[in-house]
Amino acid sequence: MRRREFITVLGGAAAALPIAARAQHSATVPRIGFLFYGSPERAPEVDAFRQGLRELGYIEEKNIAIEYRFARGQVGHLPELAAELARLKLDVIVTPGTPASVAGKDATSTIPIVIAGVADAVGAGLVANFARPGGNITGLTSISAELGGKRLELLKGIVPNASRVAILYNPADRSNVLVLKELEQAAPALDLTLQPIEVGGPDAFEGAFVAMNRARADALFGAAGILTFEHRHALVDLAAKSRIPTMWGHRQFVDVGGLMSYAVNFYDQCRRAAAYVDQILKGAKPGDLPVQQPTKLELIINLKTAKALGLTVPATLLARADEVIE
Repeated sequence: MRRREFITVLGGAAAALPIAARAQHSATVPRIGFLFYGSPERAPEVDAFRQGLRELGYIEEKNIAIEYRFARGQVGHLPELAAELARLKLDVIVTPGTPASVAGKDATSTIPIVIAGVADAVGAGLVANFARPGGNITGLTSISAELGGKRLELLKGIVPNASRVAILYNPADRSNVLVLKELEQAAPALDLTLQPIEVGGPDAFEGAFVAMNRARADALFGAAGILTFEHRHALVDLAAKSRIPTMWGHRQFVDVGGLMSYAVNFYDQCRRAAAYVDQILKGAKPGDLPVQQPTKLELIINLKTAKALGLTVPATLLARADEVIE
């Protein structure tokens, strides 16, 4: 009996050793949260972030662990998902987009948060200023809220006789509200009248295009955000059917047939967010890391769509474009 008991105890200890070793190893592996507004099936932003990590030597499931939460286009789900990540007591949480970043801020004031692609980090109340953000948040801003005048100017370059521009936006998306405010301030200088049209869900899309057609809108600006991004194919199709020239707030709309976009490269911002994660894991305080503004904005034009709408894109505008899709 004693021999059997000894063997049993010895065997149990031997079996426990790998488990203990794994537990000790996992304790040394940084744990990152990634809160995303879209779906895992269509998330090149996630791939861009992983690429940024790999460039810095971090390999998922090897020397870094990532907890993902996807809102699948539902703004209202973000606070709950952010709270879930906060309860995990992670080392860092990455929050691409304004709504996810606001949800992260509301969920924790202690876990470092790295933002990316935020329309206006100061205006959204995420940081005190870009140079010294303070608190537990830092990262990259897209300055999308500051691009209103330029976007309307570029749109008018393709539709020179435009006088009325519809604005498609989601009032539940803080970034959309900030973008609309800037557009409204910029419109008078370009002799444009804006027609803001609210969409709170995909069931409102068709009605929105009926409204802008009735009002005889000459062109459209479609704000990028959780809702519009997740349903970009449907929106681009509706714009094509309505034959309305549209400036979109993200290049992915142009990739699926939209006319044009002028914005930061959101994928690049997600990739570069990894550098902030690296610095924080090495001991830097997020409040001491300056928020980065984009050094390059991209003008993308879909020439095929322009031709389908019967539009002639001026040679000067084509020369300015960073990419022309034919």
